[in-house]
Amino acid sequence: MKKETLGQVLKQRRGAYAYTQRELARKLGVKASHVAYLENGRRRPSLSLLSRLADTLALDKQRLFLLAHPEAHWLVGKNYEPAPAKRQENAWSKFVHDRGMLARHKVTDRELKVLQKVSMLGRVSAPNQFLFILNAIRQAVEEE
Repeated sequence: MKKETLGQVLKQRRGAYAYTQRELARKLGVKASHVAYLENGRRRPSLSLLSRLADTLALDKQRLFLLAHPEAHWLVGKNYEPAPAKRQENAWSKFVHDRGMLARHKVTDRELKVLQKVSMLGRVSAPNQFLFILNAIRQAVEEE
């Protein structure tokens, strides 16, 4: 089994949120080329950038730190196992990439941005739950 890298995790999570490198860079306050360097393993992020990455992409800070600094693994302990990929990551990715479902339910870009923030809460475990949330939001807005 191939060892997971920081670049792989960042690229996968960026894709799950449907961010371009430029969009992620803007959120982090860095250049798009810096995001590309991180994803390709050509740079290591500073601790403050690691923290912003974790917050922006809803990733575990300790896991990111150890991916960026594998030589520090001994500090955490021999039994440390990074948290497995969470189901909500897959739920959001499946939801946002199912263009047919998004079209059928007429999900707008604005609604996707709201649902993306909901996905960062880490409580949604299935793509169809995003539709439930969206319909609840739509209904609440109509009633106002």
